[in-house]
Amino acid sequence: MYSVVENLSDENIHRFSPLLGYMGLYYLTPEELKLLEEIRRTKQRLLKEIQELENEISNVNTELEGMDQYVGKQGDSNTQTKLNKGRKQFNMDPQKGIDFLIAEGLLKHTPEEVAGFLHKGEGLNKTAIGDYLGGRDEFNIKVLEAFVSLHQFNDMILVQALREFLWSFRLPGEAQKIDRMMECFAKGYCESNKGVFESTDTCYVLSFSIIMLNTSLHNQCVKDKPSLDRFISMNRGINDGKDLPHALLSSLYESIKKEPFKIPEDDGNDLTHTFFNPDREGWLMKQGGRVRSWKRRWFILTDNCLYYFEYTQDKEPRGIIPLENLDVREVEDKGKPHSFELFAADGRDVIKACKTDTDGRVVEGRHQIYRMSAGTAEDKLDWIKAIKASISRDPFYDMLCARKKKASKQ
Repeated sequence: MYSVVENLSDENIHRFSPLLGYMGLYYLTPEELKLLEEIRRTKQRLLKEIQELENEISNVNTELEGMDQYVGKQGDSNTQTKLNKGRKQFNMDPQKGIDFLIAEGLLKHTPEEVAGFLHKGEGLNKTAIGDYLGGRDEFNIKVLEAFVSLHQFNDMILVQALREFLWSFRLPGEAQKIDRMMECFAKGYCESNKGVFESTDTCYVLSFSIIMLNTSLHNQCVKDKPSLDRFISMNRGINDGKDLPHALLSSLYESIKKEPFKIPEDDGNDLTHTFFNPDREGWLMKQGGRVRSWKRRWFILTDNCLYYFEYTQDKEPRGIIPLENLDVREVEDKGKPHSFELFAADGRDVIKACKTDTDGRVVEGRHQIYRMSAGTAEDKLDWIKAIKASISRDPFYDMLCARKKKASKQ
């Protein structure tokens, strides 16, 4: 409304001064009008600055959200690294592995949480699982009970339940551990199948009898194979002094005779010790040799060798590249950014390496170079730095190559 006043002449202002006064508007002198205009300009400038500040705040918030997402991803990566380390430590020393995972906050210190981790078994040695479950400490026994409860034994005949249970770990060799585990199994089975046996002792004894039958029928060293009648005779009176139904024992016998237990292979001879504390590990894209396609591989750098796997939980590598007398360099690849490659520093045509063929045979690698691609430029530089630190030089090999070159020129 001040704009109306500004547009009035001095004469009209005086004419309408009563009305203007009633409306709350009064005559302004030229100096006051000038000051008012200055205030308006200041107001417009401040509003503009406020808008600019709001835009800056919005941009900062966007950047902060992006940083939170990045930190979250880094956190996920760090968590996975610690989880892998915990698994490897468990395979070497089950108790230390569990203690590490609990200390790092990756497992809760509850029997149910630890049992779930063991039952899932991802990347875990089944011999180590059996060793931990057979422990005599109170916490280990509670974990064993929780582990058994994770198996669904409802409406299963005993031999089916045994097959499932014995496939989830490898029985330890110590008699006391086996006793605790089979007693816990018998209790769990009877709770899931009430009325099948008179007591858990019946289930316990019959379970051992089935395991012995499996060994006798399918072990080549046992020449005198037990018959059905002998198996029935062995189990007379075990049901609180009464005999078990003939049909039940017969079905158990035929099931074992037809299909032996599948016992998990002992992973004690795997490369767990080698890969326990690597210099570096992570996912990289690797270019093939004959077919130049790219495949995602899990790489582990340790003991002056570069190993690559198809999956992180694999026990055996798909390929092994000894880093002796090799070198590494950055390369530009149109199809893959952040690339680098291994090459023979002594001028050899083929890098000394080996890999697993499609049919499982270990064959000699025929690569002239090994080209990899990292996820980021920083990751690429970290891999190059780590590989350079792991490359070894054999002076005798260099001398031999120089002598061969000299001989070829003569």
